[in-house]
Parts: sequence; C-alpha cells; structure tokens
Amino acid sequence: MKKWLSLLFIGFFTVVVLAACAPDREEEASAGDSNSDSNSSSESSEGDMPEKPEKLVVWEDKDKGIALEPAIASFEEKYGIKVEYKELDMATKMGEQLRLDGPAGTGPDVLTLPHDQIGQFAIEGLLSPLEVDSSVTDLYTKASIQAQTYDGNLYGLPKSTETPVFIYNKEHMTEVPEDFDELFEFTKDFNNGDQYGFLALWDNFYFANSIMSGYGGYVFGEEEGALNPQDLGLNNEGAVEGAEYIQQWYEEVFPSGIVGESGGSAKDGLFQEGNVAAMMDGPWAYQALNEAGIDYGVAPLPKLPNGEYPQTFVGVKGWHLSSASENKEWATELIKWITNEENAKIRYEETNEIPPVTALIEDPIIADNEKARAVAVQSERAVPMPNIPEMAEVWEPMAQALQVVATGKEEPESALNEAQDTIETQIKLNHSGD
Repeated sequence: MKKWLSLLFIGFFTVVVLAACAPDREEEASAGDSNSDSNSSSESSEGDMPEKPEKLVVWEDKDKGIALEPAIASFEEKYGIKVEYKELDMATKMGEQLRLDGPAGTGPDVLTLPHDQIGQFAIEGLLSPLEVDSSVTDLYTKASIQAQTYDGNLYGLPKSTETPVFIYNKEHMTEVPEDFDELFEFTKDFNNGDQYGFLALWDNFYFANSIMSGYGGYVFGEEEGALNPQDLGLNNEGAVEGAEYIQQWYEEVFPSGIVGESGGSAKDGLFQEGNVAAMMDGPWAYQALNEAGIDYGVAPLPKLPNGEYPQTFVGVKGWHLSSASENKEWATELIKWITNEENAKIRYEETNEIPPVTALIEDPIIADNEKARAVAVQSERAVPMPNIPEMAEVWEPMAQALQVVATGKEEPESALNEAQDTIETQIKLNHSGD
C-alpha cells in the first residue's frame, strides 16, 4: 500500500502562488454562480462544446462515493447531464476492469487512479491526455500537476495527496526536535530496551528515499520535463551519504526487530502500545492510533544534519479520462468540476484526504488542523513518486541494498552500486521497447 502512496503532492504553497490565484477566484465569485467553479473558466463555454450526452460514467475508489455525490449533483444541475458512478478498489480492481470494459465500450468516461500507475496506463492506450489551459492547472500545487504528467502530457487533475510525516506521542515528547541531530541525541537518551525515542522503516526505499534525496540522491533524472530512466542517481555521492546516515541509526539506536518484512508491524505495535516517542509514518496510520487511544501530534519531518529537509515521496490520486470515452470534451469538463476548489473542500470534509488545491492550504479547515497541515507542509518538501513503468525495477533491488546496509552486512557504497547495476540491467531487459 505504502509503495503506491499510491507515485505524488509537493506543493509550493507560497504567497506568490496564492496571490496569483486569488484574483481569479474573486472575479469568479463576483460572477454570482452559486457553485463558483474555478475550473470552469472562459476556456470552454457551452457554445464551443459538442452535443451533450445523456450521461457520463465515473469510476470512484471503494467507499469514497459519498465525497463525489455533491459534485455530481451540482454538475447535473448546471449542465443537465446525468452522471452515474461505480465504486471499485482503486489499487487493485480499477486497472484490471478498465482493460476489459474500456475496449468493450462498457467502461467509464472518468476514473480515479494513483499517479504512479499513469505511465503504464498511458503506454497501454487506456488514458487520453487532458486538454486544459493554465487557468485550470494553476489551481493546483506544482508537484501534484507534475505527478499527473507523463511523457510531457497531462493525464489527470489531482484529487488528493499523501506523504510520510513525523508522528509523536505527546506523553513522551512535548516539542518536535529542530533537526535530526537533536532527535538522535533524544533517542539515545530515551532508549532503554523497552522504549524507543524514534523509529523509521529506512530499510524500505519508500521511506529511505527521503533521507537519500535530502543528501542529493535521486531515482531518475529529468530531461526536458520528463523522467529519464537511463539517468539513475541511486548510488551518487549524496545517495551514499544518505545511506551512511541511515546505517548510523541502525547501528546505534534502532532495535534489530524493525528490519525486513515484519519491521512495519513491529514498529506499529510498539508505537500503539505507547513505547515509542516518535516515528516516521503517513496519514494512513492515524486511524489505528486513534483506536489505540494514543495522544499524538503530527509535524513535518525535522531537518537533516546537512541543513536540508528530507524529501519524502508524495503520492497523488487523480481523475483521468478514459481513451474509450465517446464524450471526451464533456468528461473533461466533469473532471474540472469535481476537482475545483469548492468540490475539493467538500471531499476533504467527507474523507480527510488532503486536496492539492493551493488556495485550500491556507483555508482554516486545513491550516487549523495539525494533522492535515503537517502533510501539506511536508508535501512542499517532497518529490513525486516516479510514475514511469521503469520504477517497478527500483523497489526490490533498493530494498535488498538497504537491508544489508541496515544489518551492517555491507557498506553503503558497494550495496548501492550493486543495486543500481541491477536496476539498470532490469530496465534494459524489460523496458527497451517502451
């Protein structure tokens, strides 16, 4: 699950961006539309559109339809087009069903996906690029739009975002450390064999990348705005330095039980039992902590010893246009509608999934919510999880490298060299025709 968190929201929630967006919102609000749609700009009036279809079909994630219904109702009222939705498990069933129903003409016009699946779906011809102008894309954080882009084309508009953050037990930690040096000293003093100051799954590349990237490592380089799978930065000087820092934590403060497949459940159990002061985890952990009755706080991750912030992977879920849709213009209009500022806010209220809509970051509904705000701020410092198919070759070799680093069986430089060689070979074998 965390692997897919489920390839994007690095927002740059700056005053400049907010100022740039604000005039448009004010002008639209003064137009008097009860559902002032920031996305329904002058780029597409109904006079420019083809004949309206009788209905549009949307595939939504499982148990999330309640957040979609208000947007559908207002769209139907404005345009007079009926919208039906069907819930499917996004991570497992959505793609499988689209491959069957799309070509058969029984699939959706619009569907939701985690951004790391976009590249593969685009290659298979299952998605069509969206044709929208900058007045639409400027509403969202730069990183979330980047996450929805593959091979230079925009394939969706962002729905929600998530990224790992710093979660702490207020019983044990009253203030968030300024940096990892301070956290390291706190952890050494706090550890007693039964309780631990800080835990993280840094033998898992999803989490470890934040440290390695913070030191200058990267997965794929960029070339003309697109990810270049021939340019790997997983064993460069920064990546090695980051892995060396990771190894220091395992050697000096982390317990041996949080390495490998059972590491996650061990970490979670210790924290939920009140035996951990802080951990690195994501918003998906909140529900279990609530049920365990832990009084916890959430913050962005502290600075690394080099003065940089960890660059976590951010995952972005989006709305996409099926290539099999016979009503692409109206389906695009629906995507713009359900992702606009008003409907994104409603969705957040219903699901607590954080929308990468720039204006909403300063809205009290998020700004005054510690948990949501932490994810938003950390997402500013994050990098989109790569959405190209070659990313599938990265996970296992990097996990193996990090595990031998964590257990002290191999030095970081040699482990990362071996991992990068393996990844390069697998990319050549499995993706040479892409």
